[in-house]
Amino acid sequence: MTAQTSNNPASDQTVSPPAYTPPRPQALSPIVSLVRLIMQGDGDLLSLLPADAYRMPMGHLGYSRRQTLIVNDPQLYKPILLDPTDSYPKNDLMVDALAPLVGNSIFVSSGDEWRRQRRMVDPTFSHMRLGAAFPAMAAGVAAYEAELDALATSGEAFSLDLAMSHLTADIICRTVFSTSFDTRASREVFDAFALFERSVAQVEWKRLIFDAAWTPVPQKPQVQAACQHIRTLLGEMLDTHQQQAIPPNDICTEIVNARDAETGKTFSHDELIDQLGVMFLAGHETSASALTWVFFILTQQPQIVARMRAEIDNVVGDGEVGFEHIRSLTFIRNVFRETIRLYPPITFIPRVALHATKIGRFNVKRGAMIMISPWTIHRNERYWKNANVFDPDRFSVERESELVAGAYLPFGLGPRVCVGAAFATTEATLIMARLIRRFDFTALNAETVRPVARLTTRPKTQVMLKVKARSNVVADRNPPLRTATGETTSRVARN
Repeated sequence: MTAQTSNNPASDQTVSPPAYTPPRPQALSPIVSLVRLIMQGDGDLLSLLPADAYRMPMGHLGYSRRQTLIVNDPQLYKPILLDPTDSYPKNDLMVDALAPLVGNSIFVSSGDEWRRQRRMVDPTFSHMRLGAAFPAMAAGVAAYEAELDALATSGEAFSLDLAMSHLTADIICRTVFSTSFDTRASREVFDAFALFERSVAQVEWKRLIFDAAWTPVPQKPQVQAACQHIRTLLGEMLDTHQQQAIPPNDICTEIVNARDAETGKTFSHDELIDQLGVMFLAGHETSASALTWVFFILTQQPQIVARMRAEIDNVVGDGEVGFEHIRSLTFIRNVFRETIRLYPPITFIPRVALHATKIGRFNVKRGAMIMISPWTIHRNERYWKNANVFDPDRFSVERESELVAGAYLPFGLGPRVCVGAAFATTEATLIMARLIRRFDFTALNAETVRPVARLTTRPKTQVMLKVKARSNVVADRNPPLRTATGETTSRVARN
């Protein structure tokens, strides 16, 4: 089959599939929500959200000892996220929670320090840089396709969560360090981050509810050790990368050479590890979360899969999925956009009010927490028709007029919008196109899947899949990866 020049058939469907509502937690009264959170003790932040949080434009989280406001109305939160005066920085709960892993990096810093780091990091994720990184992305997907071929042959079940974690970690390593990520290291990072995420959530919700002063609570020794293990691994990879006589043209080289235009200074070694920690958090963990939900939903929606495959045939034909195709895979991209509307990787964007002020009709005290939650905003019927229904076509050109400005913020909004948003979208579009083109996936425990939110939005228990290779579909061809030592490798990382 060759590429066609007709209109995209994925957008020409006239028969809508039955409405599908993916798993979501039951919204309860404030008191019942609090009791559930305390009784379960699992740190699921979605348990903090009473039913009213999904309907109101703004309101109090009444059971917090410090004034805590949930803001859902774009007209009220846009001035907060767009504020140029640094009046609403990241709050201390988030900073304290993430510091063991990412230090004072771009993800948690504020004010002039954040602006300095942003100036240095922004060029790394330009469109030109994306094009240069794309072959490494494709090589990572090719390696995982080989793993799926083996799983299809054996009929063995596998964890979707772990699979996406390994795949995105491998892609980050290939694009950042020009080397692949072995299975042992991938599993260690997955387990370490899972421990960190679970423990942080358990500690921070207790501070939010019971401690008006938000006194920092040291993490458990095993959690501190998990963070240090990840940072040590990143430091070793950075040192190996910098020891090369001719540094490769990759993201790590860009970050190492980045200079502040105002001072001419580069990042220190510790600052480099901080920034690399953010890349693993934002580029690996959040992408893995999003893609886990994508492929779970696709196991429940064969009509959507058929439309994706029609679009691939139309746009790509029987050739390789290239960087030049990504922009034209609009339906696949809309499937991703709709998935991260329903399951935004980051559930809350917390800010703190440095000064007493007024937001809407509420008097806001100095030091109050302001919770802007993509989770509740994306499921609020004020801004989204049939908000809990999975409907990728809500992002189609024909329905653009239905979208409420500022009500879609899976990557944040304003000057602190995620610097890697274009990278994540390109990566997801490539992974979805290549894997759906070649494989059929079946979920083995769909009836038990439900979301929980700690640092990212994940299934409470791992989603188990089986995979079958589709007949008469030729795999894309990618050259072997050149490692940091200059050797080539065809090693396939197993989950």
